[in-house]
Amino acid sequence: MKNLGFGMMRLPVKSGPTDFDYDQLNAMVDAFLEAGYTYFDTSFVYHNGESETAVRKALIERHPRDSFTVATKFPTFNLVPENEIEDVFQSQLDKLGVEYVDYYLLHNIQNVYYDGYDGKGGIVKTTHLFDHAKKWKEDGKIRHLGISFHSSAKLLDRVLAEHPEIEFVQIALNPIDWDSELVQAGPCYDVIRRHGRKVVIMEAVKGGGLAKLPEEAEALMKAAHPDWSIASWSVRFCLEKEDVIAVLSGMSTLEQVQDNTATSNKAERLTEEDHKVLAEAMRIYRESAPIKQSEIEQYKDLVYHGVPVSAILQAYSICQIQPNPGFSDDNNYLKNAIAEAEHVDFHNGLEKQTVSTADGKDITESVEKAVAWLTENSF
Repeated sequence: MKNLGFGMMRLPVKSGPTDFDYDQLNAMVDAFLEAGYTYFDTSFVYHNGESETAVRKALIERHPRDSFTVATKFPTFNLVPENEIEDVFQSQLDKLGVEYVDYYLLHNIQNVYYDGYDGKGGIVKTTHLFDHAKKWKEDGKIRHLGISFHSSAKLLDRVLAEHPEIEFVQIALNPIDWDSELVQAGPCYDVIRRHGRKVVIMEAVKGGGLAKLPEEAEALMKAAHPDWSIASWSVRFCLEKEDVIAVLSGMSTLEQVQDNTATSNKAERLTEEDHKVLAEAMRIYRESAPIKQSEIEQYKDLVYHGVPVSAILQAYSICQIQPNPGFSDDNNYLKNAIAEAEHVDFHNGLEKQTVSTADGKDITESVEKAVAWLTENSF
C-alpha cells in the first residue's frame, strides 16, 4: 500500500502562481523522498505552465535520476495543431531537464476530445496524438504511456480496447466519486482492471473537499479512530485499491507531506466496520448538499438530453459544498455525457425539454438551473 504520489499542482508560492517558495518546496521534496516515496506528478499546464520548471529545480537538479520517477502530461485540451505537437513535447523535456519521462500521460482524455462533439473524431484523432506518443516511447523518451480520463466508463472501455498501447489510466477516485453517477469512479476503476491496465488515482481527497465534513460525520469517524485525520480516511480508501501505481495528493505545505506520508506508512486495509462508518459519513455528506441525495433518488428514471436527471442534480449539488465549487472534478462531466448521448455542444444552448415526475411535478427549472451552472463552470 506504499504508493503515495506527490501531485505538483498546488505548490507553495510567494507572490503568485509562478513565484515558488523553493525553501519550503525543497524541504517537501526531500521529506517525501526520505519517507520512501518516489512518484512526482506534474503537467504542461500546472502553475501557469511553470510546474515542470519547479520540478526540475526542486527535484531533478537536486537528486539522482534513479531515485525518483516523474510523470507529466501532454495538454490535449489546448487543441495543439499536429505540426506543433513535437515542439510541445520537446519543451516539456527541456523544462524538466530530462532525457526521458517515466510516466507520460495524454492529459484529460474525454468524449469531446476523443470523439468530438459531433461524434466523428476529436482533436486526439485528427492530430494522431497516440501515434506521436507511441513514437516517443519507441525512441526511449517515454518509459510508460498512459492517459488521464474524465468521461464515462462506457467510453473508457472503448478507448482501452482501441489503444492497447495505454499502460495505465489516471482517474478521479475517492469515497464520494466512487458511486457518483457522472464521475463513475468505481465503474471506471473496474474497466481499467478488466483490461489489465494499471491505475493512478487523483483527487483522493476531492481537492480538499473530503478533509472537512459535517460535524455528525466527523464525530462518527473520530469515534471509530480518534487518531486519524478526516482526510486520511479518503486516502486510506484509495491506498487499499489494487493495481495502483500511485495515489496522488496535491500538497502545498511540509506539514501536508508529513501527514500524508505518515498516513501511508501506517495505512492498513479498512475493516468491514470502517467501510460502514465511511459509507455513513458519505451519506451524511451528500445530505448536507443543497439538493439532498435522498431527494435526488426519486428522479433516477428521468432523463434530460440523454442524461439521467439524478446524475445532473447530484453533480451540481456536490459541487456546491466543495472548497472551490467552480473547480471540482464533477464540472466537466456533463458536457461529455450530453455529447456522448446527443452529439451536441451544450455551450451552444440546448433545446427546451420539460422534465416532469410520474405524479406530474414539473422540475424543469431545477434541472435547467443545475445545467446552467455546470455549463458556466465547465473548463
